Amino acid sequence: MDKRETYRVEIGALTRHLPLFEVAPNTRIALFNLLGDSEVVQAAAEALAIELAEISPDVLVTAETKSIPLAYQLAVELARPWVVLRKTYKPYMGEALSHESLSITTGAPQTLYLDEKDQALVRGKRIAIVDDVISTGSTLRAMRSLMDEAGAETVVCAAVFIEGDGGGTEDALALGRLPLFPAQAS
Repeated sequence: MDKRETYRVEIGALTRHLPLFEVAPNTRIALFNLLGDSEVVQAAAEALAIELAEISPDVLVTAETKSIPLAYQLAVELARPWVVLRKTYKPYMGEALSHESLSITTGAPQTLYLDEKDQALVRGKRIAIVDDVISTGSTLRAMRSLMDEAGAETVVCAAVFIEGDGGGTEDALALGRLPLFPAQAS
């Protein structure tokens, strides 16, 4: 088996080599997955906390699943509460708010849910939306819509990386950019 090509990134003082995967015809991405990499989570949270400190959001909001450790560590760094928007509805979530988006990861529609108990936590608050990677911006738009519906004000969207053009998220705060790569020649 040939060795997979990688793309080098720096997060704080850390260096990682992200494997390239084809996700669409003639398009490869550098796969950033912070799950299980405590050093990357810590470094990214510390760097984003510095950027977010002046903005001073009241609550951090993220979507399941990969960005949960980042949101948690960032909440610790900033001493703020945090909320996870779920991808499946459970009866204990009560009268949850929901919004559908198209996931680039799965290529299928996905619904995000804001738990009934968390609606009170975000209502009237200044929100920082946190994600690991912003690609097309569709998940970000769904999160913003849920915050609007809940009566919250999204004051910043923050991510470790923006991938490609980021789907119209020029105002998002990120530690870096990941390019898109052409498919590998056969």
